[in-house]
Amino acid sequence: MKEKILEEAERLFWKYGVRSITMDDIARRLAISKKTIYQHFSDKEDILTQVTQYRMAKDHEMMCCATTEAQTPIHEVMAMLDMLRQNADNVNPALVMDIKRYYPKAWAIYGEFKENFIMKSIIDNIRRGINDGYFRADVNPEILARMRVEQIEMVFEMLAFPQSYDMITVQQELTHHFVRGLLTEKGFSIYNQYNSTIQHEIPT
Repeated sequence: MKEKILEEAERLFWKYGVRSITMDDIARRLAISKKTIYQHFSDKEDILTQVTQYRMAKDHEMMCCATTEAQTPIHEVMAMLDMLRQNADNVNPALVMDIKRYYPKAWAIYGEFKENFIMKSIIDNIRRGINDGYFRADVNPEILARMRVEQIEMVFEMLAFPQSYDMITVQQELTHHFVRGLLTEKGFSIYNQYNSTIQHEIPT
């Protein structure tokens, strides 16, 4: 039952934000009593904290799989874009702002994941790309990784873009802009091969 509560709470938080969802809403969606929820969680913040831990564990697993299965560092970045597309489809922009402003425990969990895993993954990706000749050797992996993380977070918060902009489109544009700035001539060849498979070839 605890896992079912976490899964439903995650779905509701991601779709509607955290502050707008009550314990009654979660109980109603699962057709259970609030008493049942309180047998497993102390309050809504406890649910959110555990949902965040649960989600970070899933994202960690998915990102590790993407790294393992990617043919090149370029394909790895594109696989991460696919992950962002899937997440953006289900995320209300209010979610990130709610957690950032009102739920410090959950935000701290995300912050630790961002610093200790996402940042490291991007840095490692850029270094592999440089070593393999796909990315330029004159870039600073640490600075670009920080920029990339902030780009992703900025879009999920939707502070810099009006609501008329689609979140998925913005993430896609920023990702392609980021990758193109890294590429060598060898990298562009792989990049355009990837894009041609999705009918989106971009000339060098």
